[in-house]
Amino acid sequence: MNPETRQPVLHVVHCIDTEGPLNEGIQATFSRLKSIFGIDLPPSVATLEALQRQKVDLGGMEARVAAVLSPALLAYNRDWSDIERMLEDALSASFRNRMLDANGCGWVYSWHCLDHLGYTENPRHKALGYGKVFNFYKQILASSKSTRDEINWHFHPLSLTRRPLAAATSFNNSMDILLAVIARRILEDSWFPTTNRPGFHAERPDSHLFLEQWLPFDYANQACDDNLQGQRDLQLGRFGDWTRAPADWLGYHPHHDDYQTPGHCRRWIFRCLNVGTRLRCLTETHVRQAFDDACAKGSAILAFADHDYRDIRPDVDHVRQLLANVAPDYPEVSLRFSGAEEAAQQHVCLLENRQPQSPPCFELRLDGNRLHARLSAGSMFGPQPFLAILDHSGRYYHDNLDVIEPGKHWTYVFDEQTLALESICRTGIGAAGKDGGFGVNSISLA
Repeated sequence: MNPETRQPVLHVVHCIDTEGPLNEGIQATFSRLKSIFGIDLPPSVATLEALQRQKVDLGGMEARVAAVLSPALLAYNRDWSDIERMLEDALSASFRNRMLDANGCGWVYSWHCLDHLGYTENPRHKALGYGKVFNFYKQILASSKSTRDEINWHFHPLSLTRRPLAAATSFNNSMDILLAVIARRILEDSWFPTTNRPGFHAERPDSHLFLEQWLPFDYANQACDDNLQGQRDLQLGRFGDWTRAPADWLGYHPHHDDYQTPGHCRRWIFRCLNVGTRLRCLTETHVRQAFDDACAKGSAILAFADHDYRDIRPDVDHVRQLLANVAPDYPEVSLRFSGAEEAAQQHVCLLENRQPQSPPCFELRLDGNRLHARLSAGSMFGPQPFLAILDHSGRYYHDNLDVIEPGKHWTYVFDEQTLALESICRTGIGAAGKDGGFGVNSISLA
């Protein structure tokens, strides 16, 4: 089909930073109040309710404080039972189909699952341990026959103190956990990430270059005119600085030296604002801009994010209302409810007027103590597959492969320079495809 005659498409992508339950008591709520605004008040239910009604004199900050302490933001899913009750409705056909897209399909979710690992304490009762969140959603999506939903990637760098209430931005300081999680996804789950949502909305040079090696799609850009006035914890790019990034819904290849500037890196970064929170929130103006971008370029992705530790259903209804307000003004645009990876693949291939490339398939064999990995079909994102190793003690490793033929053939030698072959239980590789999808393969040495 001629690109000039193709109906414009607007993909609607609901990314969810999927972290499992969160339990915040009133003492912790007032501690956050002090951290964000510098307001130190004795914690009590009565004071909290007065702050929510803007009945406490805060020198002009009453509305901003009330927004942070709104009952909706404090209504946490405090355990897995709360999340299950939410999902029983949110995953149902009756809820998904309250609004249908141009193909007659209902709402789609992209669950960006996090592993809570490496903490020194757990005051918010998070689901600590590898795969707790990933496996919960994998099972519940299968049992609910949520076949169009996606499970994607989310990672929280750990703070220097590894306290769970401290946010951080450094992949380098968390590399041991990061590499072990990906290795386990390959060897335990036959899975590899393709589509990122950054923890704390933040990227930095180290995470930028790490993602550039492995993941083709990145829903990170929060370019927005929100000046965060009065929110001291978010000032001056403290977390998630996107002030220099393109404020459109088309995506871009980042520059090698600045993830916010368009350049010639491999991966795509897409804009993804927030819903149901206190900063960089999606508005009707943003939605209208997304429709305009779709009309101008033939395709656009309207993406937004929230968290599963709060009820996502009001956020879905809010976005549906924004779409209902704007869509009638753009009858020529085909609205699609899509997963994050699905939308990125279709959008990129439409803009580039080509068919998507197949994900990679790998052959893996052991010749003595030398592991051979070959790309047997499809296309691979990045310069090498991710090597995962599990030893008999239960420890996971990652290492570089030796490049025999760039993009096609790699090897790894188990010996005194690396790990002894007899110490290895299982090894494997994984990689994302250039246009999404992934390939994994592993072999047992036990």
